[in-house]
Amino acid sequence: MFVAGVGMTKIDRHYDKGFQELVHMAVKNLVNDVKQFSPEAIVVGNMMSSSLFQQDSLAALVADAVGLRGRGGFKVEAACGSGGHAVAAGYALVASGLYDQVLVVGVEKMSDYPTATTTAALAQAADFEHEAIYGTSFVALNALVMRLYMHRYEAKREDLAIWPVRMHEHGSQNPYAQLRNRITVDDVLKSAVIADPIRLMDSSPIGDGAAAVLLASEGVARKISDTPIQIVGVGMGSDGLDLASREDLLNPMSIRIAAEKAYKMAGIGPRDIDVAEIHDAFTITALLSIEGLGFAGLGESWKLIKDGRFAAGDKPSINLSGGLKARGHPVGATGVYQVAEIAMQLRGDFPGVKVGKADYGLAMNTGGVATLTTVTILKR
Repeated sequence: MFVAGVGMTKIDRHYDKGFQELVHMAVKNLVNDVKQFSPEAIVVGNMMSSSLFQQDSLAALVADAVGLRGRGGFKVEAACGSGGHAVAAGYALVASGLYDQVLVVGVEKMSDYPTATTTAALAQAADFEHEAIYGTSFVALNALVMRLYMHRYEAKREDLAIWPVRMHEHGSQNPYAQLRNRITVDDVLKSAVIADPIRLMDSSPIGDGAAAVLLASEGVARKISDTPIQIVGVGMGSDGLDLASREDLLNPMSIRIAAEKAYKMAGIGPRDIDVAEIHDAFTITALLSIEGLGFAGLGESWKLIKDGRFAAGDKPSINLSGGLKARGHPVGATGVYQVAEIAMQLRGDFPGVKVGKADYGLAMNTGGVATLTTVTILKR
């Protein structure tokens, strides 16, 4: 099973574009990436079309936007992990033999409402009855985890500021990125407090975007693409919806289980990964992701980052796109962006910071506070 083609839009506050315009832009770029475009089904990753825009039936919306009326499909929702789960669903449709070509689209509109409205919609990724109903925002939940991490592992605030600085450096070279400005550690430490210890510069921005990948069986992929990239591992995992019931807030089982399943399916381990796109909606999410994927021991990721690990040229090189922090995080689309970016890295035509020669890439997307996670491993 292969990624035959990819297409993305630049992430931004696209006030002048709706869902259909964003999807059309992404799929138009995908069509230019393949020799033939004739998907038999559509899978859409999205989180908030219902809560913010009262719009469901997104597969039909996508079909109309790109001239595919008649194709069946459905929307996948897994909070901020919707895109990665949509890729997993598309993979299953092709791997099962049901279809030879499946279009997977991730799309999200977040900019059209005040921040408070969008924040309330994002809070639906948490346990509404036991957390959100009491006014706990999604940022606040992540802040609790970050505070615990700093306490348990004796990490200083300035040490954790290194990650967003690196993401902005990578994002500054990515034409698809929302934030292309470079920042300093001092900028992070002096930025506004959102939910202590999380500051503005620890947080991914609100933005809109769409990304698309065409998944195809091997025979079809080799006909329509000169550089098909194989998907060799797919894993999914979950953790407790409410943080209070979890075994360990700093070792989310959803990441660990999804990674274990994907590595086992691919027949490789963490040391084989050359390049990765991980979920860093907040700085703390990056640390938990790096550790959960087996790239660092528990409590060790911040030390390795401080020593320069995981930057361009290291193995693995992580978030050369700028990650969610700088590339942007249109929540339901993010997982599709990640798979598209890894495919382009393995093909050698990613337009930003390049990994160089690479055999294996990994995309990790999660929803909630590492509540629902997918890991996708790709091979050149």
